[in-house]
Amino acid sequence: MTDAAEEEIPTEEASPIVTVTRPKRVRRGSPWVFSNEIEMNAAAKAIPPGTMVRLQEQSCKPVGAAYFNPHSLIAARVIADDPTQAFDTAYVVARLTNALELRDRLYPAPFYRLIHAEADGLPGIVIDRYGDVVVCQLNTAGAERHRAAVTDALQDVLNPRAIVLKNDSPVRDLERLDRYEETIGTLSDDPLEVQENGATFLAPIGAGQKTGWFYDQRDNRAFVASLAKGARVLDLYCYLGGFGILAAKSGAASVLGIDRADATLSLARESADRNGVGDICTFENATLPGALETLATAGERFDIVVCDPPAFVKSRKNLATGLKGYRKLFKLCAGRVVPGGFLFAASCSHLVERDAFEDEVAHALALAGRKGRVLRVAEAGADHPAHPMLPQSRYLKAMVLQLD
Repeated sequence: MTDAAEEEIPTEEASPIVTVTRPKRVRRGSPWVFSNEIEMNAAAKAIPPGTMVRLQEQSCKPVGAAYFNPHSLIAARVIADDPTQAFDTAYVVARLTNALELRDRLYPAPFYRLIHAEADGLPGIVIDRYGDVVVCQLNTAGAERHRAAVTDALQDVLNPRAIVLKNDSPVRDLERLDRYEETIGTLSDDPLEVQENGATFLAPIGAGQKTGWFYDQRDNRAFVASLAKGARVLDLYCYLGGFGILAAKSGAASVLGIDRADATLSLARESADRNGVGDICTFENATLPGALETLATAGERFDIVVCDPPAFVKSRKNLATGLKGYRKLFKLCAGRVVPGGFLFAASCSHLVERDAFEDEVAHALALAGRKGRVLRVAEAGADHPAHPMLPQSRYLKAMVLQLD
């Protein structure tokens, strides 16, 4: 073959072929192909993790383009129906542009989740925007392998002051990836400002949880704040004070926030001062649910109790234990609500299905001897879109109840 002939062959033609033995789900639109749905022969097992592949049925009918990891339960993550689609800068630019247009419709200021993985066409990638700084999590081998395409596209579309690669998630362990953090551009050690619901908060990017701030609770914080005029508010697992500070700005009489990290509690106090509610908000370092038991002993009750705990269920093997944990916690919370007051309960465990979560909330109320009514059932905000074929992407469950 001549050199000229070789040049005529598109680069994508070199992509390995992987056979899908059970293509029904992916044909219906699922972006995930599990290892037991793939012909995992010697050739497939030898493909380097994160490599782009062409998926085909056993009949050789094309299925799509995906990146592949033979060591992962989710072996292939589909990016396009076209089997020749490359995961390159142009592809990521197109996805970023679409995502940016949507967020610009949703929010007046550039503080939001810009990319929410599969739902925004970039599997395994999460990008949060803090003005002129973006924080990325590349959680899969395919995302890591195409890191340059992601960062180059971000430069092309947003030209941010800094791109923070906060690749420290335990999810990377499942993909056999090292954890690391790296900054491209200029970023000081100071926390970043977040503008949300008319308030300003401080988010620690390096030392903070996940990407630093939890944008997913934006709408729920606003709803709770709408109930807060004149209220005594208890904000549990308060982190940076998002629920409590906004409630104070909306007229709460007092706010008590409880969490375990001195560094984030210090930022919560500073944020309260910046918003002019430092005299209304108190933040304490205490363990939970121990702090609730102490409040119960003291006979303390509140008009609003917010309970936004970390994920109690991180694997299927501890599902039952985690559900009992939610039940115990929400029971204690219900006991601290005055008659006519409000309870906000949430779970960010994607392994906990919505029906199970709501059952545990109802069970907790019964155990606490409380009755009431559900005012709101909610998920994450619109900047966290769900993929229609991935119920797992609807990870956040939340309820607001008024208790008798």
